[in-house]
Amino acid sequence: MFEAVTSPFRVPFDGSFRLAGTATAPPPPAPDAKSSKRRLRRIREQLAELQRILYAHDRHAVLLIFQAMDAAGKDSTIRKVTSGINPAGFQVFSFKKPSAEELDHDFLWRTSCRLPERGRIGIFNRSYYEEVLVVRVHPQLLERQALPELVDLGTLWQQRFESIRDHELHLARNGVVIVKFFLNVSREEQRRRFLSRLDEPHKNWKFAPGDVRERGFWDDYQRAYEEALAATSRPWAPWYAVPADDKPFMRLTVADLLLRTLQSLELRYPEVDHEHRAIFDRMRAQLEAEGR
Repeated sequence: MFEAVTSPFRVPFDGSFRLAGTATAPPPPAPDAKSSKRRLRRIREQLAELQRILYAHDRHAVLLIFQAMDAAGKDSTIRKVTSGINPAGFQVFSFKKPSAEELDHDFLWRTSCRLPERGRIGIFNRSYYEEVLVVRVHPQLLERQALPELVDLGTLWQQRFESIRDHELHLARNGVVIVKFFLNVSREEQRRRFLSRLDEPHKNWKFAPGDVRERGFWDDYQRAYEEALAATSRPWAPWYAVPADDKPFMRLTVADLLLRTLQSLELRYPEVDHEHRAIFDRMRAQLEAEGR
């Protein structure tokens, strides 16, 4: 199976992760914004080529999961990193409030229906992890899920972590390469970005009153993220806690991790066997004869 590429931002696999003290700003010596953008352009060219090989190789699917607090930059990071990749080779799904149909299924159902097929890159903007994040912070949401019986909440979250680990291991065994990004924005930087959404008219559409209300649960979310990442970062489905206060650095880091992940798969274009080569030679001769 795929094994996670190394990074100072990779969440340990032994459950020891602690969010307190984890960097939200780039560590020195980090590239400046101009250098980050220039390097990102070069990486995107490599990603475009590797995506074509992934599609032709047709042995792996790649699933990228993005989770973060509001205004951390999920949408813009996905857009900037995938710019230039053939749209036929990747797909993005954003998971918001579940529908009535989705609530009538188990919590993994709605994302399972959107998993990428072999040869493609699938991106989840939020995911089944919402069920151990926002639902954990607001457990009253469980009432809409019509669970068969009331269980102790502490037990419920541990059971969901177990289900997620089993789900991701099953996917990994079947050729899905899972890479998960927690875009780690600070509370102060989130405040500044919310103000920017209010102050700049072209960003007003991004702002919702509920965003500020959720800030009141900041500490609860931090605890939920810490436990979720610690419980579910594994060699075949790693989490990376990427500093998100500097957007150019964040995007470069995500792109670099994706690039190195694809390179680690040793992808190659399919080779033609002798039988098919002989057929190709006959077809070439026929086509060349038509041009005489």
